[in-house]
Amino acid sequence: MEANTRSTGRLPAAFLTPGSSSFLDFLSEHSPELLPGRRTLPVVQGAVEVPHGTTIVAATFPGGVVLAGDRRATMGNMIAQRDIEKVFPADEYSAVGIAGTAGLAVEMVKLFQLELEHFEKVEGAQLSLEGKANRLSTMIRGNLGMAMQGLAVVPLFAGWDVDREKGRIFSYDVTGGRSEEHVGYAATGSGSLFARGSMKKLYREDLTEQQAVTLVVQALYDAADDDSATGGPDMARRIFPIVTVITDDGFRRLTDAEGADVARAVLERRMEHPDGPRAELL
Repeated sequence: MEANTRSTGRLPAAFLTPGSSSFLDFLSEHSPELLPGRRTLPVVQGAVEVPHGTTIVAATFPGGVVLAGDRRATMGNMIAQRDIEKVFPADEYSAVGIAGTAGLAVEMVKLFQLELEHFEKVEGAQLSLEGKANRLSTMIRGNLGMAMQGLAVVPLFAGWDVDREKGRIFSYDVTGGRSEEHVGYAATGSGSLFARGSMKKLYREDLTEQQAVTLVVQALYDAADDDSATGGPDMARRIFPIVTVITDDGFRRLTDAEGADVARAVLERRMEHPDGPRAELL
């Protein structure tokens, strides 16, 4: 196929007339070796450390959903990177946050972005939010072989449902199992236990957008407080959590200045109350 392309200077007909609106199916048929989950790993002896992303959190509010992530990547007991990006736009009305093997996760996100763009160009319409969540589930399931060898990717997917006019959150397991979070918040990654506990006590259904943003930053702070693989706000290096908001106006990432203001406000209150805000007993 490659030699024929070089000799004629044209793409094969199959590449010009894809028979499916799914780019993933098209790639599986014509170049399956390019899929992350189809690659053959070299035989190694002993454990091999690779960079891992850690904690992702999300929360809904009337009018949208917030998706955020810390900036630390770890490699065993070492900090591999202090400013990794873990939250990406999937399309205009959705975003995905990555936890797990960092390299594979970023590659999967790029493939997911291309999958949604391909569908829109072929069909002339966007997938429903439910359809997007299902496509991501299929991609995670395709990585199961890698996951069984320790290279797992466990994302968090969130977006604005234009049909239902509400923000929605979907979580996954390593087998591609998908579940919608109906409680209004979710977390994944090594610090998710602590982040989820934090949000459980502070979340309300009537949060404003700004309160939802503060909530996820508080949750990431609590996760970093108890999980060494999660990085808190780094004021000295000016490294702050990535916070994104998705509403009927589309995807928006908070600017560095906006993120710094929220992180600074949280840190100032933590100087007075190290354990964070208290929920009422009744």
